[in-house]
Amino acid sequence: MSIMSLPVQLPLSVQLRDDATFANFYSGRNETLVNLLDIDRSVPGIESEQFIFLYGPKGVGCSHLLQAACHQVDRRSGRSIYLPMKELVHYSPKLLEGIERLQLVCLDDIGEVAGIDEWEEALFDLFNRLRDSRTRFLVAADNPPRALGIQLQDLVSRLGWGMVFQVHPLDDRDKVAALKLRAHYRGFDLSDDVARFIIHRGSRDMGNLFTLLHKLDSASLRAKRKLTIPFVKEVMRW
Repeated sequence: MSIMSLPVQLPLSVQLRDDATFANFYSGRNETLVNLLDIDRSVPGIESEQFIFLYGPKGVGCSHLLQAACHQVDRRSGRSIYLPMKELVHYSPKLLEGIERLQLVCLDDIGEVAGIDEWEEALFDLFNRLRDSRTRFLVAADNPPRALGIQLQDLVSRLGWGMVFQVHPLDDRDKVAALKLRAHYRGFDLSDDVARFIIHRGSRDMGNLFTLLHKLDSASLRAKRKLTIPFVKEVMRW
């Protein structure tokens, strides 16, 4: 992640995941949103949306999409910043100073600031600075703006300024396709039968399913065996 010097040192845990890309994100019913976020898919001559608010429960991919957008800007030698409020809300809002000079600002889990006056006021001020500087701004939360419990109504209004998208969870058929796509980018083939078995026996959360896929891939490499249902049963003790 390419960022400017910030007044507050960010925790070491605030890093982009290497595997957070648009290429390995299976869109499902979220294709319109992904097309808007992915500037490589933009139509020449049409300016991308400056502000997009996306929301959905844990595991649907909101954090993945924000980080993918940052990776994309960084690859183009731009400057971006990804700020997960769940980790940063206990720090001073001064870390927001000057970030309007970046090409992209991404705020994740923005509902974590609800009821914290200094953070709500700082974010309201940031919105105004980002608007004036025409900086692209992506915000993610688990609920739509008016259901976050934010007390500062002017901030609630700002959160609804741009386009608001619900990130829809994948159904089982899409989860199979998503696992196969992720396996492809990890460099191996995953059959439909094995993918369905993993989904039905494992967690329903896509983040946990991808973690499980990573574990199984590592195990298959060590054992020099293909990912089959018997092998999955053996590794997972199912």
